[in-house]
Amino acid sequence: MASVSYHISNLLEKMTSTDKDFRFMATNDLMAELQKDSIKLDEDSENKVVTMLLKLLEDKNGEVQNLAVKCLGPLVGKVKEYQVETIVDMLCTNMLSDKEQLRDSSSMGLKTVIAELPPASTGSALTANVCKKITAQLTGAISKQEDVSVQLEALDILSDMLSRLGSTLISFHSPILSCLLPQLTSPRLAVRKRAIIALSHLVPSCSAAIFTELMKHLLTELSRNESTSTTRTYIQCLAAISRQAGHRVGEHLEKIIPVLVKFCNVEDDELREYCFQAFESFVRRCPKEMSPHIPTVIGLCLKYITYDPNYNYDNDEEDDDNAMDTESGDEEDEETGDEYSDDDDMSWKVRRSSVKCLEAVMSTRHDMLQDFYKTVSPALIARFKEREENVKADIFLAYMALLKQTRPMQGWLQSSDIMGKEDSSLTMLKSQVPNVVKALHKQLKEKSIKSRQGCLCLLTELANVLPGALADHIPALIPGIVYSLTDKSSSSNMKIDSLSFLTVILCNHPPETLHPHIKVILPPVVACIGDPFYKITSEALLVTQQLVKVIRPLEKPSSFDSKPYVKDLFSSTLKRLKAADIDQEVKERAISCMGQIICNLGDQLGGDLQPTLKIFLERLKNEITRLTTVKTLTLIAGSSLKIDLRPVLAEGVPILASFLRKNHRALKLMTLIALDIIIKNYSDCLKPAMIESVLSELPSLIGENDMHISQVAIMLLSCLTKVCPSSLSKISGSALPEVFNLVHSPLLQGGAMNAILDFFQALVVTKAANMGFNELLKHLTGPFYGSQKSGGSTIMHRQSYYSVAKCVAALSSTCPKEAINMVNHFIQDVKNTKSSDSVRILAFLCLAEVGRTMNLCGQKELKKVILEAFSSPNEEVKSAASYALGNICVGNLNEYLPFMLNEIGSQPKRQYLLLHSLKEVISSSSAEALKPYVEDIWTLLFKHCECSEEGTRNVVAECLGKLTLVNPAQLLPRLKKQLTSGSPYTRSTVVTAIKFTITDQLLPIDALLKGCIGDFLKTLQDPDLNVRRVALVMFNSAAHNKPSLIRDHLDSVLPHLYNETKIRKDLIREVEMGPFRHTVDDGLDVRKAAFECMYTLLDSCLDRLDIFEYLNHVEDGLKDHYDIRMLTFIMLARLSAMCPNAVMQRLDRLVEPLRATCTTKVKAGSVKQEFEKQDELKRSAMRAVAALLTIAEAQKSSVMSDFTSQIRANSEMASIFESIQKDTISSTAATETMDTS
Repeated sequence: MASVSYHISNLLEKMTSTDKDFRFMATNDLMAELQKDSIKLDEDSENKVVTMLLKLLEDKNGEVQNLAVKCLGPLVGKVKEYQVETIVDMLCTNMLSDKEQLRDSSSMGLKTVIAELPPASTGSALTANVCKKITAQLTGAISKQEDVSVQLEALDILSDMLSRLGSTLISFHSPILSCLLPQLTSPRLAVRKRAIIALSHLVPSCSAAIFTELMKHLLTELSRNESTSTTRTYIQCLAAISRQAGHRVGEHLEKIIPVLVKFCNVEDDELREYCFQAFESFVRRCPKEMSPHIPTVIGLCLKYITYDPNYNYDNDEEDDDNAMDTESGDEEDEETGDEYSDDDDMSWKVRRSSVKCLEAVMSTRHDMLQDFYKTVSPALIARFKEREENVKADIFLAYMALLKQTRPMQGWLQSSDIMGKEDSSLTMLKSQVPNVVKALHKQLKEKSIKSRQGCLCLLTELANVLPGALADHIPALIPGIVYSLTDKSSSSNMKIDSLSFLTVILCNHPPETLHPHIKVILPPVVACIGDPFYKITSEALLVTQQLVKVIRPLEKPSSFDSKPYVKDLFSSTLKRLKAADIDQEVKERAISCMGQIICNLGDQLGGDLQPTLKIFLERLKNEITRLTTVKTLTLIAGSSLKIDLRPVLAEGVPILASFLRKNHRALKLMTLIALDIIIKNYSDCLKPAMIESVLSELPSLIGENDMHISQVAIMLLSCLTKVCPSSLSKISGSALPEVFNLVHSPLLQGGAMNAILDFFQALVVTKAANMGFNELLKHLTGPFYGSQKSGGSTIMHRQSYYSVAKCVAALSSTCPKEAINMVNHFIQDVKNTKSSDSVRILAFLCLAEVGRTMNLCGQKELKKVILEAFSSPNEEVKSAASYALGNICVGNLNEYLPFMLNEIGSQPKRQYLLLHSLKEVISSSSAEALKPYVEDIWTLLFKHCECSEEGTRNVVAECLGKLTLVNPAQLLPRLKKQLTSGSPYTRSTVVTAIKFTITDQLLPIDALLKGCIGDFLKTLQDPDLNVRRVALVMFNSAAHNKPSLIRDHLDSVLPHLYNETKIRKDLIREVEMGPFRHTVDDGLDVRKAAFECMYTLLDSCLDRLDIFEYLNHVEDGLKDHYDIRMLTFIMLARLSAMCPNAVMQRLDRLVEPLRATCTTKVKAGSVKQEFEKQDELKRSAMRAVAALLTIAEAQKSSVMSDFTSQIRANSEMASIFESIQKDTISSTAATETMDTS
């Protein structure tokens, strides 16, 4: 401490030096000291440093002054509160000084101090005190209006404070408003602008009363309309408020919009510009409230995008037609130039603001797409001729916004009604493409680079949205592209945009449409490959890669002669491939491009081929380029031209094998794929040593740590097994044990499982020693029998039983003769009373998988064995036997299905298991095979609809649903007819059956379901509680898997759905349990199902929801039962991301239930589970709070800042909240850095 004080006192002494350099260096050193976290100042040093820095603010040297200002920032966190207050007092006094330089440095100092104060959310007393001191001084300075420069600085600082610490100043909001409002009529426009900025920062955190007062004042003044100048200011103010707090403006729009529409008709260009800026802000920030006014706004925009009173576009069109310039015309222009100057013309601002407003409408209203193509699109295309460059750029951006909205939705959640709308929008766009090209193709040769770039970006977007749409117009567009690539005045960006557009054209259009133009396109592209700027080279190589595919497409025969172009393409790419001193991106693109040339044109390269392949070998040895080279070798090895790779394989394969041990996932994956193709296509060139080098690396890649790599490694093993029989002994020794370990893993499924099945089938065919049918079977089933012998010490995971059974079935299908003995063996295992349960389960599952594809009719005792197992005391044995019966029946319907139906009818005790078997039959059999039995199954199932056991009814429903898929046209109407059944059990079974007809795949039943789903949804009004619950579950399934089925019914369904979210007191009863009374809520399950539906609708039908009505019910859910609260907290987090504006409008009401949850305490004598439940509720509530805080405006809300202060004041809540925030940050970072290779 003493040494720090001594060092600082030395620096302070130097600061008093007469030499400005000494003062500067000493202040700089002090800055460095203050920035150290470890520094601690004693009281005396604090006083001296503060005094000295405030003195230096008046230093004669500007640089010293600036450094002193910068020192104030780190100093704030290092000195005591009263010192900060001293600094602030002094700065505020200096700000009102007569000396301009001192005023400037003091205001900069105040801004620095404010920026360094702890945020309002920390609840710091220092922040509150400093803000109060500054605010009183600032409002005084603003109100006095003595010196404009003081006023401007004060307004600037006040804006800074309100934006960072608005919620701390709540007590001052009223005086701040009173001081700011008069400034809106200041004679100085600069003061008005700063006052608007300050007001816009005030509104997110002010109370509802102050906001209403502000809006009333603005609307009153607008209606008075004393002068156009102040009217402009008030409209600017409305737009600024909307941008900062759109969620609060919504309720006032009904009054605001008519006023603005009226002002649009006033002959004042600036006023119109501000009106359109306000409209744009309202459209983006208050989408729901603006809905009724959108047609009016679009009408005004379309009227004013053509507003150019001082220019006659007809002459332009004539010029275009005649394409002649006369000298006399130029003279006329010079004469008229004196009368009118473009500098006086403000109409371009009106056009630009109206276009930007249109862009906002199109970006936010996907539902109006078809209307936009009818009205807005033709109007925008007509304005591509706009003379003002900036406005034209915005017109292009607006049209691109329309194109982006037209892009087909990605993902499997596409609903057919949305797709239908998109199809019609795409059709309308297609019809307008000729007009777009006609309006743009001449501009591609204009001198203005900005216009050309705009054209190219728009055309690129168009080609992406409508692939192939420009096919007929390529002759018109190519000259413009070539001009941009060859014109010496073209900027680098211009060339890059031209090349990008060319890439899109080459990718999205059939080769034959481009063949006539290759001769023109190729020279400029080749020239760009040699460009000194790496980004142009890189883009040109990408174009070349696509050009090669066009010149000689390998997928289909082509009559185009590629030979004349091979030399240019090859030599220009080779030059870049050989260069070692170029950018990484260019290196990679050159490798990929040369790979494509060899893949498509390798047979025309002659003697150049082998030296080029040697270069690839060098690139393979380089750590930076090896991944790209591996991908390229994969491409070449898979070429249909059968390129001769023999000279490089001897050295290349061991290098590739070495990559398999690198800690680089993408490299390992690509190497495995490359080796697979090389082994398939070049097996005759591979020497044992090469195969050995690959095989030695594979065992370590097979394991449950990375299932995808395991899958690809096993596919490579299968390939080796088929094409290199000499490798079998090595496979059995090292790789096979790893494959068996993986089979017994609980994580095995999907692609890796299929790869293993293929591998075993390939292996058993070879009939190699130690790898025959019986040996493989023994290895697969051994662990299960081993656990029996050792007394069950090895516990196999349930999933591994199913995996082994699938492998056994794969072996059986390849070796049917050996399979008969194996089936007998499994039947004996089941019959043997000494067999353990695990052996029986495995035997039944193996019989199931084998029986599905093999007819086991020869096994006479099989039925009896399975039925006996139904009486086993072990539930898992029963379940396996049921699964076996169903699958064996699939393989032999004629014999087993009548037997099964008979048993279901005559064995009530075994009904549940037999119905499960029937479910397997219906799920796995083909529709054709089942058709003869449909009537019998249908009749039998309806006999069991009335069963009192809900589990049995659910299986019956699943059977009915899946059976309906066999013949929907006949069976769906019969299901619908049962809705009128008097029995609630039957109705609930029928509705559940419909749930099983709705899957995420396209099925023939979809069209029929769409026609009658409304009748099934009417069960949401059923008098029976359970029927309503299953109807909600069915609705949820439809909303999740096929939203298109229910979207058109939402208007009628949502009121009933929302009705089910309400707590009904008539369903709450008290049950006496000994001395205790326990409350039971029979409506809880229905409410839970209703909230689950609401959650699903967020994903699939958000555009069809009235989000404010939706939020009403979310708000109720936040006060409901534990389970429902947990769900609504998640919903609230989703809504914060999806509809931030709507959430902000309800923030005050949503925060209260969250606060109640976080502050509730469990009674002292409660059981442990109650404490755990409450803890989990708190965590979930705080996750919702963290999600709300991701909305920028929420952080400024006074209600939210109060709540976060309350959380931080309680140590327990604060620690939970901090951990949640850390989790959120780390999960976001993990998502961003996730390896998606």
